[in-house]
Amino acid sequence: MSTDAHVGGGLFRSSEEVSVMDMERRGRLIKLFFIEQLICFRMNQEQCNKPFSIPKPLIYDAWKGVKENRGSAGIDTVSIKDYGQNLGKNLYKLWNRMSSGSYFPQPVKLVEIPKKSGGKRPLGIPTVDDRIAQSVVVLCLTERLDKEFHNDSYAYRPGRNAIGALSTARQRCWQYDWVLDMDISKFFDTIDHNLLMLAVQRHVSEKWILLYIERWLKVPYETVQGERIERTMGVPQGSVIGPVLANLFMHYVFDKWMAIHYPHIPFERYADDTICHCRTKREAEDMKVVIMNRLSSCKLSLNEDKTRIVYCKDSHRKEHHEIISFDFLGYTFRPREAKNSKTGHIFTGFLPGISQKSKKHINDTIRGWQLNRKKDLIELDVQMEASARGWVNYYGKFYPSSMKSALQMLNEAIVRWALRKYKRFKGSLKRTRLWLTRLYNKNPKLFYHWRRGIIPCYFKLKPVEIRRAV
Repeated sequence: MSTDAHVGGGLFRSSEEVSVMDMERRGRLIKLFFIEQLICFRMNQEQCNKPFSIPKPLIYDAWKGVKENRGSAGIDTVSIKDYGQNLGKNLYKLWNRMSSGSYFPQPVKLVEIPKKSGGKRPLGIPTVDDRIAQSVVVLCLTERLDKEFHNDSYAYRPGRNAIGALSTARQRCWQYDWVLDMDISKFFDTIDHNLLMLAVQRHVSEKWILLYIERWLKVPYETVQGERIERTMGVPQGSVIGPVLANLFMHYVFDKWMAIHYPHIPFERYADDTICHCRTKREAEDMKVVIMNRLSSCKLSLNEDKTRIVYCKDSHRKEHHEIISFDFLGYTFRPREAKNSKTGHIFTGFLPGISQKSKKHINDTIRGWQLNRKKDLIELDVQMEASARGWVNYYGKFYPSSMKSALQMLNEAIVRWALRKYKRFKGSLKRTRLWLTRLYNKNPKLFYHWRRGIIPCYFKLKPVEIRRAV
């Protein structure tokens, strides 16, 4: 008889009882083990019956990425929320079709979105099912292709972004006097499918990946009116796989070609936005010609109206040339006044700052918010914070004073909202701006953009005025 339980104040328990309990516990563990083994056996057996080996967890990881990125419904009108209501069945069905080779993508929904520079850009929206399938391939290819890409390629790569491209471009503009600013005409819409597949086949041996990439390239567009548009070239902007394929295409068309033939010409490329740095104007003109010929041989073309040769003018480079600015990734590079933080010396530097096109885009976005429908200041902050955070984090990296002046539109939007909301202002812009200035002095952390230094600067109030009720 065991006495341990008795000494501890518990009940007596025989050694025979303990042995029986241990046996029951071991029996349950053995049962669970065999159940797991049976499940694995059935999954493996099911997988062995498929012509393509695609792990089920990969499908679920792809779903998580699509869900996180959100996005609207495709041509089948099934949203991410709708898809998730019967997630297990939908993912299994997709895995089953992809593994068996019977997966065929649906037409891509074609919509048009406004461009910052004016006009409209076609945007293809695949269905949620197709976005998940494309994400599966992207997960398989990203690490494999990233090892091959050039150091000066910044788009759609882990650990690289537009800020990195801008930072490198800024430094090189100080070292090189001339920039060739290139614009490829309708790049995403004119990529040759045969050349693209040759590039893909250099890095992909899996038959199912090659099969589905070809199907995605050929799937037609479908407009909201139901009209179908056959596609013989290009990759849809808005698809998951499109940026990866476009990046791979430009790797062979431009990056690798430059590294082989013109290694002394540094460049930065973000998708189809590319600039090259040259020592002289003659060198830039020669590069323009050879690059035009190279793109033409790959069935692409430069937009000659938007491709420019730019002189990087500053305090040390004082030659007179007609073109001394260019736009790159939402920033304008041009001569700007700067101050040496150590000596306080004022000089002219060739620096990036938020572009006029980006300012207009921000202005149009704010006007489209319809803030007059918001009930109070809290709802205003909820509406503005996400966009303001993105703008400040991106456009505040270089020459932030230019960004702060542009984002004063946020304060003007609050003024317009208050003019409509409060009768006591009676349409007086001056009184409304005074109210906003007092509100800031009373609660300077109310809005995100106030916390980042974009504050109402209409009036300089005295302390006695600050204490007045808002």
